[in-house]
This record gives sequence, C-alpha cells and structure tokens, in this order.
Amino acid sequence: MLNRRTEQLHEAANGLDVLPLRRAAELLIQSHQDALQSVPPMAQALSEAGTLMASAIRAGGRLHYLAAGSSGLMAMADACELAGTFGTDPDQIVIHMAGGIPVDATMPGDTEDDDSAARNIGDAIQPNDVAILLSASGSTPYAVHAVRRARASGAATICIANTPKTPLLAEADVPICLATPPEVLAGSTRMGAGTAQKVALNTMSTVMGIALGHVHDGMMVNVRADNAKLRARAVGIIATIAGVNETSALACLDRAEGDVKSAVLIAAGAPDLNDATTRLAKADGVLRSALADLTPRPSGRQK
Repeated sequence: MLNRRTEQLHEAANGLDVLPLRRAAELLIQSHQDALQSVPPMAQALSEAGTLMASAIRAGGRLHYLAAGSSGLMAMADACELAGTFGTDPDQIVIHMAGGIPVDATMPGDTEDDDSAARNIGDAIQPNDVAILLSASGSTPYAVHAVRRARASGAATICIANTPKTPLLAEADVPICLATPPEVLAGSTRMGAGTAQKVALNTMSTVMGIALGHVHDGMMVNVRADNAKLRARAVGIIATIAGVNETSALACLDRAEGDVKSAVLIAAGAPDLNDATTRLAKADGVLRSALADLTPRPSGRQK
C-alpha cells in the first residue's frame, strides 16, 4: 500500500508528535499550501471539465458526483452549492456516495470497496449525463467500477485523482491528476489531497456557471435569492449592473418574480417580465448579450 502517493510518509512529519503545537500547525498549513501547487497545471483540463458540465446542463442532462470517503465529502460540498449559486435545477444534480450520504458523524470505511453498489448506479446514468468521479488514490474500487459503468452508459466522464497513472484516470474522458505531496498525516486525504480536490471542483463548477451565462463581472446573476442575505445580494447585483438605486432594484426584482437576470433587464429598460425573458431566451441566457440588444436608458450605465 505504501507505493501509493497518498499513503507515503511526508519527510517533514518525522517527530511531528513531539513538536511544539504551533510548529505542528505551521507544518500542517504549509502542507495544504504545497498541495495547492498541483492545481494550476490542470487549468486546461478543469476548463474542459467545466465546459462539459455546462453542455450536459444545457442539454437537460444530469451531473453525477461519485466518490467514497473524504473525496465523497468534497464532491458533496460542490454538488450541494450549485443550486444556490447558479440556480441549477436540483433534479440535474445527483450525489452518489459509497455507503450513502452520512446522517451523523459516522462514515464507514468498508463501503469504498463495494463494487456491486458502484455497478448498480450505472442504471441511473444516461448518455447525455456527465459523471464526475473522485479518488485520492485513483484506485478506490467504488470509483473505478463506477466510472466503468458510467462509460458503459454512454456518459462523459471527468475523473480526479491525486496519484498519477492510476486506473481511475485511465478511464476518464477528462483526466485531472492533482499530484499532491504525501500527507503530513500519512493517508489522511481529507487534508492536502482534499483541499486540492475542493479547489479543482470549485473551479470546474464555476467555469460551468460562466459557460452557462450565470456569471456577469464576477456576480452570480442566476443566484436563487431564497433568504434575506441572498435577496440583498440580488438587489445589489441589479443595482450595480443596471445603474439604478436599491429601491428601484428591489421593485424590479419583484416585477421579475425573483429572477435576477430578468430584473436587471427590466431595470435597464425592458418593459416587462415577458420581454425580459424573451430577450434572455434569444441570448441563450447570457445577460451581457441580452443587455447589448437592449436600448439603455439615458441615465443608466450598463456593463
């Protein structure tokens, strides 16, 4: 097992247990920083992955996140944020975690070896879907068997591993190797490997959001404003893009029935919600394109 990068001993960990605790904390923090160096070389692959995810969502397909253990938690964290951040239909997001999603502080370890469960999930995956699979070692049986079932279903596959030249990466349409160093706490992939995976997933899904037209100048224009904080954020977005005050922005958000993109267009001069939604449909949901096709108000400022 020690030939796996994720199980090797870190050279800085010798005597970790007798170091002053502040020094131990410094080493742990540094290990996360070192792990992040594995992400930038994968920028092209991450952009390809995000583009693939966007294509699936546009086509009415689903994104399947599949993993075990710590990798499963990273996958779940990304998947659960998509609806709130980008307005993604929750029915288009599916989380498959070995042993099921934890409901308490217990996460059984033997489920990552459950290849029969991995084979069965293939029935839920369709050809226009995308399967996103994670395994720090790149050889977790659950993930490896799942990617093979996904490929057999005709779905596109994005695979993330922290060890090069592993079975999981070999099965991927888009392989993403985050070659993180050994963990300071050997084998604890919730640490450096997990940090790198989280950044990679965040990057992929945000590229997806950009490709779908849900980002405008760094603002989440497809945000689902379902609480006071997000409603205030939506009002700020509308005011900033359309160049109106917050009172007007709030009124436009109400006229748009909570849809931020439509509210921006109404604030910028669209006569009503029907006109705004028509313009967005014509622009394939891209707010910037819809704004460019709209005659601005003399007092407004558009971006």
